[in-house]
Amino acid sequence: MFEKILENVRIKTPLVHSITNYVTVNDCANAILACGASPIMADDQNEVEEITSICNSLVINIGTLNERIISSMMKAGKKANELNHPVVLDPVGAGASSFRTKTSFNLLENVKFSVIRGNTSEIKAIHKGSGTTKGVDADVSDAITETNLDEAIVFVKDFSKKTGSIIAITGAIDIIADENKAYVIRNGNALMSKITGTGCMLTSLIGAFCGGNSDSILDATAAAVCVMGLCGELAFEKLQKVDGGTSTYRTFIIDYISKMNTETLNGGIKIESR
Repeated sequence: MFEKILENVRIKTPLVHSITNYVTVNDCANAILACGASPIMADDQNEVEEITSICNSLVINIGTLNERIISSMMKAGKKANELNHPVVLDPVGAGASSFRTKTSFNLLENVKFSVIRGNTSEIKAIHKGSGTTKGVDADVSDAITETNLDEAIVFVKDFSKKTGSIIAITGAIDIIADENKAYVIRNGNALMSKITGTGCMLTSLIGAFCGGNSDSILDATAAAVCVMGLCGELAFEKLQKVDGGTSTYRTFIIDYISKMNTETLNGGIKIESR
């Protein structure tokens, strides 16, 4: 169902400017390359506006936050808005500290985001202004389950209406929605949570997919989430065969991102529309 989304990324090779997490920056760059796009990681305020100007989309990830980089994020975000480029926010660890939560609010007040992607705790934190995020991980009490799924969908649609952004909550069950339509995705593997950077890599994929499909942000975001989850499943199957561990698993995930095609995607995605 996402044939055109994948095709556009490969054909257009969108340039993605990522002001992102130092812990995962290399994996993010490789994920962007693997899906067919091209990465630039520039975070000095003396060049972020110029770099943003030559790119097709911008990813802002607050994983390794400091005052200097906040200024760069603001400048790049405003320039991307000026140029009508898609901008993706990953509020890593929002709710874990007042600094992160306040920074998320400041970014939301000053930059128009096309997509906000986070785990349930992070999204709740920037919705409520406080939360119970455990470091950069979601609190178990916030998990989306089949029992609370309908309630969670209403919450995500309402938050999308409030922000004007596509909201992507990812975890064991993913919800990607605007104010009118939600996709529920059940791809992925639990081992993905044991690798630093799978969430950041996903946000980077969203930036790449939106950069190549700026007129279809909801579908582009859903496609990226499906790709990442399915690659996690395929990589785990291969991991079992070679008796590998988490480092090998990370490599296999990137491998499968690079090998993804519409036939594999259509044959493996577990998605429904609500």
